[in-house]
Amino acid sequence: MSITNLTRRGVLRTGAVAGAGLALPTYLSAASHSGFTNAPGDSTVTLGFNVPQSGPYADEGADELRAYELAVEHLNGGGDGGMMGTFSSKVLDGTGILGRKVEYVTGDTQTKSDAARASAKSMIEKDGAIMITGGSSSGVAVAVQGLCQEAGVIFMAGLTHSNDTTGKDKKANGFRHFFNGYMSAAALAPVLEGLYGNDRKAYHLTADYTWGWTQQESIAAATEALGWETVNNVLTPLAATDFSSYIAPVLDSGADVLVLNHYGGNMVNSLTNAVQFGLRNKQVNGKNFEIVVPLFSRLMARGAGENIKGIVGSTNWHWSLQDEGSKAFVKSFGTKYGFPPSQAAHTCYVQTLLYADAVTRAGSFNPCAVVEALEGFEFDGMGNGPTLYRAEDHQCFKDVLVVRGKENPTSEFDLLEVVEVTPAAQVTYSPDNPMFAGGQLGSCNPGA
Repeated sequence: MSITNLTRRGVLRTGAVAGAGLALPTYLSAASHSGFTNAPGDSTVTLGFNVPQSGPYADEGADELRAYELAVEHLNGGGDGGMMGTFSSKVLDGTGILGRKVEYVTGDTQTKSDAARASAKSMIEKDGAIMITGGSSSGVAVAVQGLCQEAGVIFMAGLTHSNDTTGKDKKANGFRHFFNGYMSAAALAPVLEGLYGNDRKAYHLTADYTWGWTQQESIAAATEALGWETVNNVLTPLAATDFSSYIAPVLDSGADVLVLNHYGGNMVNSLTNAVQFGLRNKQVNGKNFEIVVPLFSRLMARGAGENIKGIVGSTNWHWSLQDEGSKAFVKSFGTKYGFPPSQAAHTCYVQTLLYADAVTRAGSFNPCAVVEALEGFEFDGMGNGPTLYRAEDHQCFKDVLVVRGKENPTSEFDLLEVVEVTPAAQVTYSPDNPMFAGGQLGSCNPGA
């Protein structure tokens, strides 16, 4: 693409917010002109949506896929445009991406890293996908992010909450809009102290993979700083469906709080077992026994039913928010599917628009041009308030919600109440925070 053509497109300077002066992107290396992996033709561009269509996170995957399809519809000029109308960047116009109609292929991660890599590899090599997105397991996200780095395509992570995704396993070609375990803990700790005090004994059950490990480390550190004691941490297999054998020892542990570092179907089952064992009706150490789920969603609340009432946790976004971006997305999603979107749907929709926007601002599909357009990019109007895509680790920083299961829901969708909107400043950490140490972002790989 010539400098003349780039100028005609009027792209925004990298990192600029809407309304700023127009300028040429600085990425004009030889790679911009010499080719890159799956460079699209003149009429279409293919995106790869890699979601769990089976396994313990399948409910999340189904909602992710709905959101991706909605995003493609909006990018191609269909529907009401959703968040394209509230997004602070105004370069998306409903004509696809850089004038190319958006097409997509899908894969089933099965909530397994090997299966996810295989499906992503097929989408890249056989289907010509230029960007891969999706996943509801951090193990999957880390694996696919590494593959995309090797292949020379952009990975826009879906639902991944492990610190490692933008910590020790971060990659230059990978970007995460979703928050992480550290941010959940930073938001939750003050609320937990206000509700339950600073003299508590916590027993943790933890999903035995990267997300569970880093979520548990984060919430334990934050609560111990309040004065809580971590009595035990027991790892549970991701494939587990009955947690009775893990719940029973809690009764004799002296703990007065159970922390379930579980997600999706795992959390629904473990919470159900905990209630069946009568934990929520117990008193220990002169205190009412409490259960905390550091990360949960509307979909999990629906699965847990009555058991979610009063349970406190964190979430990346909730459909009840009243900002213009959230209302626009809920309206679009609800019109198309008949029910409100989950946080998984929200982050996947946003990631798709952010990719399309970065390509358009850069005036190029070259992944290194996209990286430059996203690094340090500040935006608003996407449902989480002012947001920064930090250049040092490709992590988004934005407000975090603390939620609680409603005691008196008015519908099957009105299951959570937002009890605290934690400002981004409270959950922001230094790039060299020890919980995120050990990896190097490296350099962008444009591939072929």
